[in-house]
Amino acid sequence: MKTISRVAVAAALMAGVAGVAVSTPAIAKEKKAEQKGPALKLSKEVQGAAAAAQAAIAAKDFATAGTQLATAQAGAKTDDDRYIVAALQLQMEATKIQDARAANQTANDAGLKAPLEALVANPKTPAVDVAKYNYQLGIMAANAKDNAGAINYFQRAQQLGYNDPNLPLQMVKLKMDAGDVAGGSAELEKAIDAQVAAGQKPSEDLYRYAIAKTNQKKMGPQTAGWIKKYVVAYPSAKNWRDGLVTYGMTQSSAVTLDKGQKVDMYRLMRATKSLADQYDYETYAQWTYDLGLPYETKAVLEEGKASGKIPASSASANDLMRVANQAIATEGSLSGVEAKAKAGANGRVAANTGDAYLGMNNYAKAIELYRVALQKGGVDADAVNTRLGIALANSGDKAGAKTAFAAVKTAPRADIASLWTLYLDNPPTA
Repeated sequence: MKTISRVAVAAALMAGVAGVAVSTPAIAKEKKAEQKGPALKLSKEVQGAAAAAQAAIAAKDFATAGTQLATAQAGAKTDDDRYIVAALQLQMEATKIQDARAANQTANDAGLKAPLEALVANPKTPAVDVAKYNYQLGIMAANAKDNAGAINYFQRAQQLGYNDPNLPLQMVKLKMDAGDVAGGSAELEKAIDAQVAAGQKPSEDLYRYAIAKTNQKKMGPQTAGWIKKYVVAYPSAKNWRDGLVTYGMTQSSAVTLDKGQKVDMYRLMRATKSLADQYDYETYAQWTYDLGLPYETKAVLEEGKASGKIPASSASANDLMRVANQAIATEGSLSGVEAKAKAGANGRVAANTGDAYLGMNNYAKAIELYRVALQKGGVDADAVNTRLGIALANSGDKAGAKTAFAAVKTAPRADIASLWTLYLDNPPTA
């Protein structure tokens, strides 16, 4: 028989693909029934009409088949009788659909529902067919936009052992479309884990689908979790940038970050080579300047120009470079500030001096001053540990960086630190 369209998600889910063909047991003689379907004992009133209906279906004489099936149905007394009537009704409707599609005509599958439901409810229907027919009913409900009904049918099919590889993804989309994004996200995670366990590579679109859906619902922790899974599975520079921007760099992002936190995200973009364009470079440079880090401002602008992302004629970049150079000249040596930081009653000056050294790419000094700041206290320990981790990562001390990032405990910095840790193990592939 021809197939019924499935529900799909993203590239694997969003496009309709072929479904499972409808199968029905054949009848004619009792011996044949015993070979191909359940052993049936039919009432005399049903046996003749059912045999005539089967012959009419084979001859594509659907008017006669319908009349004979109505006679059989009227005389049905047992589960065996009702089973064979429903099976032949299903065979007839499926044959009509096959013929319509072969003739490039619109195929209406509404006639399949009643016999499928009857077969699902009949104790004579083999368990494997009950599972398959529940799946078929789920497809029909999904195509009719009855998401709740489709979910129920699919869940029954799963419980009965139906294992079509697309069924978990169909469940995902149905739940997502019904507004149960948390449930859909959980289903998708199970489906992806199953694919990985089977040695398969889940489609990139699945991760992007989950990120988009959870972010639309402002489910920050779930979005962050999917972004992390995405960059681990597909760690390209583009995907790193897309993930970081979605996490916290725009008004529609998963979380709201302050300027200092966004600078640490820009630092991660720089490390992953995912600063994409003039806007990225100039915004990053402006914010470091705003935070009093002119050395980093200058370094970012120079890098942007060298990469060709910032045009030499950019008035905003050139003006920012001018004021950054002025600030560097005014700032002078940090040695005096460093001594004051080490002698301070708390770690605030040490932390600020560490930030300055980090912006200068003097990672050894930055690490030293950040550790002084943590020892003295009176600072935002999560912010200092984040930047200590960045300095250690950029210096090549991967293990030390992971230790520092692991010490970051509160959101959103915990996610920022986690993303940095993922970068250490999953650098961009291209």
